[in-house]
Amino acid sequence: MKSNQFQFNCRIIGCMILFFLASQSLMAHDVEGLSKLSKTDVAFIYLQLGFTHILPLGIDHILFVISLFLLNPKLKPILWQATAFTVAHTITLGLAMYKVIKPPTSIVEPVIALSIMYVALENIFSTKLKASRIGIVFLFGLIHGMGFASALTTLGLPQNGYFTSLIMFNLGVELGQITVILAAYFLLAKPFGDKPYYRKRIVVPLSILIAAIALYWTIERIFFV
Repeated sequence: MKSNQFQFNCRIIGCMILFFLASQSLMAHDVEGLSKLSKTDVAFIYLQLGFTHILPLGIDHILFVISLFLLNPKLKPILWQATAFTVAHTITLGLAMYKVIKPPTSIVEPVIALSIMYVALENIFSTKLKASRIGIVFLFGLIHGMGFASALTTLGLPQNGYFTSLIMFNLGVELGQITVILAAYFLLAKPFGDKPYYRKRIVVPLSILIAAIALYWTIERIFFV
């Protein structure tokens, strides 16, 4: 059984690596050049752009998702949190891209860093997952969606497939987040989640490290960016 589980974990990680390698060709495209491609090709490109915005480029979003996962290393709680996060960032991403709201990057980026630090600190001082975290994650998702919008505005969207590209970028972001969740599950939860030392040796040290990184990002984004 252990051998089969190991092989399955290897396949999961192998699929992540292959998807990542395939996505590296994206940076050669520009918005004007996309007009020469079919809508299907454009949609796939923005799917990959959304994925790479999380893996490997979105270190802050990766740490946020890992922080959400750490306190309760089971799939059901993290999936509920991820759903709230998804709904929230989809709302603000769409509103920002259609210019209904214009969130200032100088405020959004430090708040994203603060959201990571908040969740990491909650992991340190709370011994169990609270129901209130869903609401908090939703609020933070609204902020993270504005960050996604800032990145997507920089990339640009083709006029001949604006809505489709927006949806596919968002879907790519979700695939990136799901990949992070699966990686955390198979690398942390499966082997260590039911161990008596899980909180002391894994949750607290990792949360302290993430909180320290997030604090550095907060200071950097407020005073030096």
